Amino acid sequence: MSATESVTNGALGNPLSTKSQVLETGASVAQIFALNLHPDVRQCLIYDTPLPNARLIGVEYMISASLYHTLAPEERKLWHSHVLEVKSGMLIMPGPNSLPNEAWEIAETKEMEDVVGLYGKTYHFWQVDRGDKLPLGEPQLMMSLTEKEQCPPPGFDKMVGTRNEKFGVDHEQKAKKREYIPQPVIHEDADSMWKQRSSLEDKKKDV
Repeated sequence: MSATESVTNGALGNPLSTKSQVLETGASVAQIFALNLHPDVRQCLIYDTPLPNARLIGVEYMISASLYHTLAPEERKLWHSHVLEVKSGMLIMPGPNSLPNEAWEIAETKEMEDVVGLYGKTYHFWQVDRGDKLPLGEPQLMMSLTEKEQCPPPGFDKMVGTRNEKFGVDHEQKAKKREYIPQPVIHEDADSMWKQRSSLEDKKKDV
């Protein structure tokens, strides 16, 4: 296979860009296990820690808006947006030690221009947050936050603050660097869990 030959692993979409391949390499060094099949489809393995003995607890698939719009209505409800994760500085890509931090920050911020418009579908198999010693029961569909107020106690700032300390980053600084990134229009079928919860709360208020 030549260095210029395109690879999509048989999935729908366009070939990987050079930028995606470079960021993918850096992510693997940082023990973030993600793979871009091509710009329209990405897949990520989710571990509970970045340590060698980490447990595989879930998987997320991320697709472009153009592919999302081709899905059936009921299928679209299983996917979530990434706007808050990107714009708040919540989503980070820990960089490899071999690259200067400033250079990686530029690459990370540039990558967020693409991620902000992607839709994700995430299932967790192992509920480590409730103390399960094994992956028990059925996989659980997970949604991403669309508002900071949706974060359970101790709250968004505390949750992200703990992560900041762990990786030596500042989400507020990242949010400021990402202010220029346009906020995409999110399809009405996405983030359905939060919309259903909001609807139920409204009905309770009316009773």
